[in-house]
Amino acid sequence: MTSPERLRADRIFNAAPPELFFVLSAVAQYTGAIIAVHLFDDISPATVAWLRVLSASLILLAFSFRQSPRRWNRRELYWVAAFGASTALMNLFFYLALDRLPLGKGVTIEFIGPITVAALRTRSVRNTVALLSAAVGVVVLGGVEIGNEPLGLVFILAASVMWAGYIVMGSRVALADKGVSGLALGLLFGGIVITPFAAGDAGAAFSSGKILIGCILVGLLSNAIGYGIDQATLRRIPIRRFSVMLALLPVCATIFGFVFLNQSPSLLDLLGMALVLTGVAVQERDETDRHHEVVETT
Repeated sequence: MTSPERLRADRIFNAAPPELFFVLSAVAQYTGAIIAVHLFDDISPATVAWLRVLSASLILLAFSFRQSPRRWNRRELYWVAAFGASTALMNLFFYLALDRLPLGKGVTIEFIGPITVAALRTRSVRNTVALLSAAVGVVVLGGVEIGNEPLGLVFILAASVMWAGYIVMGSRVALADKGVSGLALGLLFGGIVITPFAAGDAGAAFSSGKILIGCILVGLLSNAIGYGIDQATLRRIPIRRFSVMLALLPVCATIFGFVFLNQSPSLLDLLGMALVLTGVAVQERDETDRHHEVVETT
């Protein structure tokens, strides 16, 4: 039986705009990213990613232990495993790129994956306009600041592909409606998948309490909280809308860099942010109009 507290929390969540949760997710993820960058001085990005994924899975498993959801069937577990592998690889490639590229630029280029998912699911002229506006904004924000880091570009494009998989397969896991247990199991499987990449200096991480606590904090912020919010949001809105709204993340990354890293946005950056927000606003208007049409016909 669902508790009154759970019902009250669900009503508050459903009444709040999904954009709010995107911002909260972004703040959690980028705070974790800043901590991770500092950890790169002590251990490899791959090891930070590995500990991030595993610590988040253990936190979420402990949190979901008392939920006692119905048992997973084999098909659902396949989706959970695929989702976990793509998520862990996304984290791994993103950190390998982040060791070579600025945070804001890396997030912007990585957004090619969500843009592609949205493009494949576009069904109206207005959605196309929203998608194009967001895509142009991402390109403007990305600029040409790759420098002499072709390997960083390869890693961030690989992370982009995994991000697309994270959205599509994450939606299937979220729609199973089993709380965060799907995310927890997926991250546990994903952590096992990327274990070989972290074997080199895992010992150094476990020999330092400071490093280990830092990695656990990254897992809590970036995966347990950030991805947990994403899973809840994916139960409310379609994949296409989710993919377009992810365009808010490069904007949040630019603002985050300005506030916490003293990275001042240029006029082109501000133009890109305006285009991204325009695309999200057009998408939001389209969803509102469609909802009204459905209500009027019922």
